[in-house]
Amino acid sequence: MTTRLFIIFIFLFILSVPIAATLGLSSIWSLQLEGSSLSTVGQQVFRGMDQTVLMAIPFFILAGSVMQSGGIARRLMAFANALIGWFRGGLGAATVLSTMLFSTMSGSSSATTAAIGSITIPSMEKKGYPRSYATALAASAGELGGVIPPATAMIIYGLVANISISSLFIAGIIPGILIGISLILTISIIARIKGFDAVSNTDFITWFKQVLVTFKDAIWALLMPLIILGGIYLGYFTPTEAAVVAVVYGLIVSFLIYRELKIKDLIGIFSRAAISSSIILILIGFSAIFGHILTINQVPHAVGGLLTQITENPIIFLILVNIVLLITGMFLETAAAIIIMVPILAPVAFEFGIDPIHFGIIVIVNLALGMVTPPVAINLFVACQIANIRIDQIIRPVLIFLGILIIDLLLITYLPLWIPIF
Repeated sequence: MTTRLFIIFIFLFILSVPIAATLGLSSIWSLQLEGSSLSTVGQQVFRGMDQTVLMAIPFFILAGSVMQSGGIARRLMAFANALIGWFRGGLGAATVLSTMLFSTMSGSSSATTAAIGSITIPSMEKKGYPRSYATALAASAGELGGVIPPATAMIIYGLVANISISSLFIAGIIPGILIGISLILTISIIARIKGFDAVSNTDFITWFKQVLVTFKDAIWALLMPLIILGGIYLGYFTPTEAAVVAVVYGLIVSFLIYRELKIKDLIGIFSRAAISSSIILILIGFSAIFGHILTINQVPHAVGGLLTQITENPIIFLILVNIVLLITGMFLETAAAIIIMVPILAPVAFEFGIDPIHFGIIVIVNLALGMVTPPVAINLFVACQIANIRIDQIIRPVLIFLGILIIDLLLITYLPLWIPIF
């Protein structure tokens, strides 16, 4: 049945059938050809979606949509630019920093790229950045939306691998900071070499006053990650409850404090969040039956046996995993890749003695790279749409940032001390 399942899956995938439908149809078709009862489909789909923690996904997506429309992204960018925009390449560095700050609220890589990129790409171009570099940087930095908590990918991974989502949130902080700092250093070096983003000298008093002004304007936005993540880490509420708090807080700030959100805007905000959420939840539901077929046919056990025959060295195993996930991320969206690959790879990683939280971060960071690796590079398409350029025009600068991100991935893979595990 397993061979038939994968043949049908690949056939439907080549036909460009949506991945959620591909998972469901290939599973149903395989069961029917095998003569198994199709009642299993309904049971497994319901079991896969009958998880309280899944409620966090639509609420975090909704919170990110509110932030994007309520003026929060613009204020974060102004604060980041005032803070570190005084050196050559500072505006590009501020783009990365504001992306890091926004990522602590959105949970989505593509949403972060859209929110920050729409502000920073035109600003960088005005300061002399080639449009291709500005677009590539915004797209690459947007990856942080899938790494820095509360990333939706972490919720899905925790559900699929049956590990603590709160622990994944904690473990994602230092890798996210590492990636952010590496991108800041990279764009600063490029700006110096290429000679763009010239800055005028400013004295400390002027800089400090500007930081205070923008900080005061952005304070309510900056408090949000402290409330959300602090509440989770201190045990005041669960990730699901934190998602609800994020929505309520975002609406209060956007409506009553910044006053940039109107009642009429809510229809569009809720519609976008509902569509995005439904796609992910349908994907999770149909993946349950797909995973059920893999489990009853002992596919994870077979893969584990094959990999142990190839190598008994955890270092070599992680190299193979990274290669497989990098290729997978080129063709599958992050949620789909986690749902399909983790049930196969995670049990094998545990047999090799790799910490499940550490392995989860490796998977999430690796698949986040898929957001900037064609052909299914969602961040690149979002950023190119904002900049109104073709994707082939930014491949060269993207390769520079992609090389840095791969180095970060290797550091995260082989230096578990980067990752605080509680």
